[in-house]
Amino acid sequence: MSALKSVILAIDVATRRRDEVGKVLTRVQRDWRGARDQIEQLESYAADTELKWAGSSQARATPEIMQHYYQFMERLQQAITLQRHVVVGLERELAAAKKLLLGADIRIASLNHLLEKKRSGIQRIQGGREQKQLDEFAAMQQRRLRTGLDILETP
Repeated sequence: MSALKSVILAIDVATRRRDEVGKVLTRVQRDWRGARDQIEQLESYAADTELKWAGSSQARATPEIMQHYYQFMERLQQAITLQRHVVVGLERELAAAKKLLLGADIRIASLNHLLEKKRSGIQRIQGGREQKQLDEFAAMQQRRLRTGLDILETP
């Protein structure tokens, strides 16, 4: 029974660990989606700004305003590039968290398999003990029966 308790404890610990990894995976997925959404927002904002600028604003703009516009668009592109790097980093974290979760699931499955093997081994041993007891009881009954018959047959 002690062997079963230790495996059950190991399963409990592994399950808690898997749940923690699952929470980390959920957080990283949420962060990754947020970072992707932010890239889309930045790109959409850049496209809208370009469309507005391409219209009437560019024809009437002074050189200073045009310089500010180009600097602004350059910084906006830098922000998009930086955000892409953030997404790539989060994708790495996401892959690592998925790998950890898979490893934790495999660990739990192997511990459950071990537990079932131990349980079936214990059942096999108990079944053997029960069979031995039944055999001994049957042999004792057989001896009593023979002894009773021997007493009846002797004159």
